[in-house]
Amino acid sequence: MAGLQAALPREHYVDPDTWRTERERVLLREWTCLGRLDELGLSAPGSGTLRPGRRAVVDLHGESVVVTTGPDARLHAFANVCRHRGSQLVPVDPAGELPAPCDAKALRCPYHSWTYDLAGDLLHAPHTDGVGIDPKAFSLHALAADSWGGWLWLNGDRDAAPLQDALGAVPERVRRYPLATLVVGLRFQYEVRANWKVVAENYNECYHCGPVHPELSRLVPSFAGGGAELAWEDGIPHRDGAWTFTLSGTTDRAPFPDLDETERVRHKGELVYPNLLLSLSAEHAAAFVLRSVAADRTEITCELLFAPDEAAKPSFDPSDAGDLWDLVNRQDWAICESVQRGMSSRYYTGGWYAPMEDASLDIRRWLLPRLAGTGRAEA
Repeated sequence: MAGLQAALPREHYVDPDTWRTERERVLLREWTCLGRLDELGLSAPGSGTLRPGRRAVVDLHGESVVVTTGPDARLHAFANVCRHRGSQLVPVDPAGELPAPCDAKALRCPYHSWTYDLAGDLLHAPHTDGVGIDPKAFSLHALAADSWGGWLWLNGDRDAAPLQDALGAVPERVRRYPLATLVVGLRFQYEVRANWKVVAENYNECYHCGPVHPELSRLVPSFAGGGAELAWEDGIPHRDGAWTFTLSGTTDRAPFPDLDETERVRHKGELVYPNLLLSLSAEHAAAFVLRSVAADRTEITCELLFAPDEAAKPSFDPSDAGDLWDLVNRQDWAICESVQRGMSSRYYTGGWYAPMEDASLDIRRWLLPRLAGTGRAEA
């Protein structure tokens, strides 16, 4: 059709086999955001600095992973699997409740007491004297681990290109926002009955903002027109008299100190594939971490991040931002679930991108080359 471009084929959103292929061939080989370092017990709140001798357990696309910081505070990550007989080193409740972070000097398997240091090397295998075990041959299966912006990032490919390659120009664009030292002031957990790509595409366009988000469109009038040709790198202006993302457009919290003149009154957004959505206001950041758990289901953690000194004030009340975000989020999730139900119909044969949705094509440009094994975006 003239002026329209085809979206991803239907199976990319609704077919369980396609979803499993995507998880194995793409998601497990990409840098994935797992959450805030301080919330995982790996750094002190508000410091942005890793703590030595810590252990946490996370889920990476269905794989249980142990994350440690050694005595030198370097990050390490390993499959939660003992090299002896396959027991989980840190048992995880079948219901999915993750063990609490804790201090650690070593990792000892609860089955036969094979013990590993925090860098994953075998320290001790009881009752194997004289067997000639090479400790290096029995090191834990390592994954790539790194941090940026106060978040933990993992990649199932230990030989993956550096995290900075995946982040691209994002760190430079958001350099004046003190992301690494912000603390969680409010958290929302959602289970959305939609494919993670539906959620990402929805975030990446504002064609829907007028019909779906009347309150948001009153705060940011340019969103109501569909968001065509918005200069995201410069930031999006609010209505007159408003300067941040709250229901009133104002707050008594101070802007982040290093922002430039436009960032103090405008809104910025970033999507870091595959699973971190960032919405940056002058005095708080909204971070969405997506966890794809099925072809038609995505778990979303939305955390509102604030400066530590603001969060420590007795008068701190994040509800002015939280009320707006929860409203907008639920509007988004409802329409995403409607999209998922429609795509699941036998009568849905494929979607189209209107010209103002060109940014949403990022998902196609990002995903298809990776599925093909090239890792290069289309021209």
